[in-house]
Amino acid sequence: MYIPTALSYDDVLLVPQKSEVKSRQDVDTSTQLTRNISLKIPIVSANMDTVTESAMAIAMAQEGGIGIVHRFCDITKQVSEIKRVKRKQNIIITHPFIISSTATLADFKNKSEELNCSAFLVSDDNTALLGLITRRDVVFCSNDQTLVRDIMTPREKLIVAPVNIPMEEAKKILKDNKIEKLPLVDANFQIKGLITEKDIMRNSSNTQASKDNLGRLLVGAAIGVRGDYLARAVTLTEAGADILVLDIAHGHSTNALEAIKIIKRLLPHMELIGGNIATAQGALDLIEAGVDGVKVGIGPGSICTTRLTTGFGVPQLSAVLNVAPVCKKYGVPLIADGGIRQSADLVKALAAGADTVMMGGQLSGTEESPGPTINYQGRQCKISRGMASLTAALSRPDAKEKHHQITPEGIEARVPYRGPVKNILARYLGGLRSGMSYGNAQTIKDLRNCQFIRITKAGLKESEAHDNEVL
Repeated sequence: MYIPTALSYDDVLLVPQKSEVKSRQDVDTSTQLTRNISLKIPIVSANMDTVTESAMAIAMAQEGGIGIVHRFCDITKQVSEIKRVKRKQNIIITHPFIISSTATLADFKNKSEELNCSAFLVSDDNTALLGLITRRDVVFCSNDQTLVRDIMTPREKLIVAPVNIPMEEAKKILKDNKIEKLPLVDANFQIKGLITEKDIMRNSSNTQASKDNLGRLLVGAAIGVRGDYLARAVTLTEAGADILVLDIAHGHSTNALEAIKIIKRLLPHMELIGGNIATAQGALDLIEAGVDGVKVGIGPGSICTTRLTTGFGVPQLSAVLNVAPVCKKYGVPLIADGGIRQSADLVKALAAGADTVMMGGQLSGTEESPGPTINYQGRQCKISRGMASLTAALSRPDAKEKHHQITPEGIEARVPYRGPVKNILARYLGGLRSGMSYGNAQTIKDLRNCQFIRITKAGLKESEAHDNEVL
């Protein structure tokens, strides 16, 4: 029986090339995530409940990447997280928050805290504009039973604009009238949208961010292949998700392929990523089913134990090398999911044919990852867990198995608190830019011209800091 060798990132190095890159800041790190969605940086945060909710997704998109909001909650919660991302910045807010004129000041305060919003258009039927209320209107009002209509700025005193107003004209109105909010209405004062000074400033100052055509941050959402997956897909699409990610451990399965076909028939224009797989045939079957991106990785994650539990998997570098030719042939981007421990792994994954990498473990423990920061033996940390771990399996909304029936394929772990995620991204991108300069790569695609060499354990040891007393 012939048994081939399969390689992980630590088994290889890339051979330096004569480089025409004059500065690592000159390289282009943009890439494709799916057939129709591009990113400024090739990093995606994983759809894990200890990694990506709205705070992480916002931070990732602002830095040029994207976050995939996990599915291990009910639909309402997941939709709420998606909407938080989509409302973070806009050119035009198409569905502004509304409050009734008969609501009380207490209602306004509660709604402001719940939605993290300081201003509301006032309407009693959610269509006709009656006024505008902001925190500035309530700052000196102490009676919580005061009605909104008694403290709002009424419609007659508001400056409004038609929905099709050019953006430059809207900016001039905001500037000339020294206002921060510009409601958009039709001839009958029906609410059609809202433009804010803050959103204009955010969009003009952050050209690196991943945005849709309305200036909103890009965000993805995970779905399963059973139960409410179809209703979840439709609802998340309506909520503004830009990408759906099929979240199943073994993506080369009938369940996954049938789900992909159904979703693409129902939502033909929605970008859909399928996986996880580790073989060329798996990639081909996913592409023929209709996916717009292929996610590669069976067991390489830092908190995944699939290979130890089941005996199945493919070391991640070989998995990417197996799948890349198929993805290239059909023009479908490849997402290398898991196994990234340092920036060199990111460079190697991209050189092997990945278009982006998905990271979980290295982004867990950051300020934006879900969950509180805790103290353990004098050190700050957070909790991270694999989505096939025991506690994750038991906490799923659709969980039917009992404790003794679950065979975990992941662990729960403490991870050190790592500060803002942008610091982690900066370190990885710095390594990527340096790696591209060593490989004479102006673009990520150019990295694929580099040559891999296998190394021994001695070569790996030599690659690390050695013969020093590390400070």
